[in-house]
Amino acid sequence: MNKQQPMTFGLLAVGAALAAASPHSPADDATATLAAFDWLAGDWCMERDGRLVEEHWFPARGGMLMSVGRTVADGRTQSFEYLRLELQEGVVTFVAQPNGTPPTPFRLTASGAGWARFENPQHDFPKRVEYRRTETGLHAEIAGPGDGGREQVIGFDYLPCPVRSRVPGGS
Repeated sequence: MNKQQPMTFGLLAVGAALAAASPHSPADDATATLAAFDWLAGDWCMERDGRLVEEHWFPARGGMLMSVGRTVADGRTQSFEYLRLELQEGVVTFVAQPNGTPPTPFRLTASGAGWARFENPQHDFPKRVEYRRTETGLHAEIAGPGDGGREQVIGFDYLPCPVRSRVPGGS
């Protein structure tokens, strides 16, 4: 026996003990599943009709993707929203909380490379939320019954936010 064998065995024993003390977490599985949606991650902005609409998506960590959004007009926040993707009952679920209201879940119903559709048929409006990466940014839309029950679709064509919007005092 050479003198390094006891040391090697000792290191293996410590490594095995650490692995046993750090069990695999369900959040690790959720994060791995949700990482397929990391194409959402980024700072997305859209200016329309004198309003700046922002969504800032964080990549999958801790079992969810998270986003915060706001709409600013005339120098004041008009609305804000907390968004997240998480697993609920094993299904990827988009959860929206506009202006601090209780969370509304939308279950993933279709997806592909760089796009996803989430639906909640019981919700009044929207019933559908969709995101799609484009060559220049991110397209989002919400849809559901509008006036007279006809389908209403509202689109958001986001571009990467300019650096100025991430600097204190930036617009």
